[in-house]
Amino acid sequence: MEAKRIQTPLSDDVARRLRMGERVFLSGYIYTARDAAHKRMTEALRSGEGLPIDIKGQVIYYAGPAPAKPGTPIGSIGPTTSGRMDKYAPTLLDMGLKGMIGKGKRSQEVIDAIKANNAVYFGATGGAAVLLAKRVKACRVVAYGDLGPEAIYELLVEDFPLIVVIDCEGNDLYSVGPQRWSSMGHEDV
Repeated sequence: MEAKRIQTPLSDDVARRLRMGERVFLSGYIYTARDAAHKRMTEALRSGEGLPIDIKGQVIYYAGPAPAKPGTPIGSIGPTTSGRMDKYAPTLLDMGLKGMIGKGKRSQEVIDAIKANNAVYFGATGGAAVLLAKRVKACRVVAYGDLGPEAIYELLVEDFPLIVVIDCEGNDLYSVGPQRWSSMGHEDV
């Protein structure tokens, strides 16, 4: 199956067309945010402040970039375990976030929020941080610079390779994949 090419910001129509297990190449602007940035965003919302970025239709990559080497926009940038952001994700999805990139399973609450908001969860390959960095064309800190690699960075990516892990219907590759493998006569994973 050939990979789909998609652009940010993501529209409802694009999210609806993506299916669990599909490979995609994502281009456009995405934002990094890990635990500390998510905590700050939540605190800002609780205190009545707005978010430091407009997340409507956007994609957040759970990653903290390494420092850039001379002549490159960014250092290695591999995915962080997504479950650490599960307590924050439903609120951001309700506010218009359309996609998340990370690695690992998501809670049922996040899956329900993905379905309710016609969003998608993408998986990036862990261990391929140097290769993923080659798809980043520009990088700049846009919020919480004092957090260093945990700041919110805006990345311009071109053909960033991903897999649809959870589609907008709630189909979850981490659940379905092992079931399919098992039904083919293979040992449990």
